[in-house]
Amino acid sequence: MSTLLEIESLETAYGSSQVLFGIDLKIEPSQVVTLLGRNGMGKTTTVRSILGLTRARGGVIRFKGEAVTARSPSDIARRGIGLVPEGRQIFPNLSVKENLVAFASNRSGRAQPWTLERVFELFPRLAERQKNMGNQLSGGEQQMLAIGRALMTNSELLIIDEATEGLAPLIRVEIWNCLKALKAMGQSILVIDKYIQALMEFADHHYLIERGQIGWSGTTADLEAQPELWEKYLGV
Repeated sequence: MSTLLEIESLETAYGSSQVLFGIDLKIEPSQVVTLLGRNGMGKTTTVRSILGLTRARGGVIRFKGEAVTARSPSDIARRGIGLVPEGRQIFPNLSVKENLVAFASNRSGRAQPWTLERVFELFPRLAERQKNMGNQLSGGEQQMLAIGRALMTNSELLIIDEATEGLAPLIRVEIWNCLKALKAMGQSILVIDKYIQALMEFADHHYLIERGQIGWSGTTADLEAQPELWEKYLGV
């Protein structure tokens, strides 16, 4: 099967301020890939460029072999890219169940698509709180809901921006275990998070970004063998 997502020489700017300077990145089907770096280095801008939310100034983004660089965000989403955004952005005045059902769509035509029942199996806590409003949930529950909402779109690629930011340690473990389970199901994921050692337990490939450029990329084994990279790019 061909490469799922391929980014070549991506350049993105906000007005006259350039943020990305020639980003190259690939995700193969069923891979979990990380994009790691300190705050302000271009991670979220890369995500926004992939989704068409911030238009690329140069380079090309291909999804399933087709260039989507100039496509609209809605068109890119329909093609099979789902987002769990930084800050979760769930609807506070909708119930858990309504937040999930509002996004239900089998975009990838799966024989066994994600349904409300499957999301509740993955996150039993959401099943318990399905009648609660979004603003009545804890931060961890909101993140579970944001992931469940993205799964309900049945996208081929799931992008999770700041997967465990601001969550308690035990909740972080729940989220990582969820990502491990999704990987076992064959879900392709691009994940942004800062807990490198936890990510190395299940991610296949890593990209370290600094000042809008990929400073290093490699496998988990490569990254484990070079802990000096953690300090250089992440301050770990």
